[in-house]
Amino acid sequence: MQLDHRQPIPQALRGAIVALGNFDGFHLGHQAVVAEAVAWARSEGRPVIVATFDPHPVRHFAPHVPPFRLTTLDQRQELFLAAGADAMLVFHFDGALAGMEADSFVADLLGGHVGAAGVVTGEDFTFGKARGGNVGVLRTVGATCGVAARAVGPVKLDGQAVSSSRIRDALKAGDCALTARLLTRPFAIRGAVIHGDKRGRTISFPTANLELGTYLRPRFGIYAVSGRVLATGQKLLGAANLGVRPTFDPPKELLEVFFFDFAGDLYGQEIEVDLRHFLRPEAKFDSLDALVVQMELDCAAARVLLG
Repeated sequence: MQLDHRQPIPQALRGAIVALGNFDGFHLGHQAVVAEAVAWARSEGRPVIVATFDPHPVRHFAPHVPPFRLTTLDQRQELFLAAGADAMLVFHFDGALAGMEADSFVADLLGGHVGAAGVVTGEDFTFGKARGGNVGVLRTVGATCGVAARAVGPVKLDGQAVSSSRIRDALKAGDCALTARLLTRPFAIRGAVIHGDKRGRTISFPTANLELGTYLRPRFGIYAVSGRVLATGQKLLGAANLGVRPTFDPPKELLEVFFFDFAGDLYGQEIEVDLRHFLRPEAKFDSLDALVVQMELDCAAARVLLG
């Protein structure tokens, strides 16, 4: 169930334990926060709500920054529910929310409107106008309005804290292995398959094309991928070009996926593509023949890596 903070909260979900954060990526650290909320709620027989912000506050304050999202709302909702949440609460981040004092966010929004019995955040989480709220404010104000608070410390991997920024750095470097360890799953791009320029089918490599939207741009290049058709659950393996296709004019940002041994029609269908292995950077070829030779090599390499 997806809840909107501007609408009433269903009575059955009042008194919930709320995991509060941006949770973009829902990595190991975020999973620890939600696990604490789930354990707390189960011990007291309460529902669990995972609250996230959309758009991301950075997008509100700095709309010019390049795309940086690691998940869509739909992806987050699936991940939250799989982790034990009963519902996802979306705080729609706008001028009104950005201008709300931290005290009011706790007492009026979390306590009064949401009816939270407890809130779990990461130790470094901030909220409210000018980031005036932190765990200390949450505990102090929460104590006056029946909202208990807990904080979860950072989770470390290889001696470093797991963070969304660390994942973004790994993706920009094409490090799929580290990304998957930090997320506990591969980085996945989800979207509806759009019509491209149909060049792929003329060279026996028909592709399913996705726009990158608000997702962070990983390192441009060729990837071994796995895919899933959301409507049917069908699983596929393939090779993909993520980038601007330098051999063709005009340059256009796309994720173009060639699925092995697949002959169906995916246009308009929603698919999710996992980036499993980075094969090579994008390159410009002098001829279509040279491109086809390299694509055959890429697909052979991808098949080996994907087992």
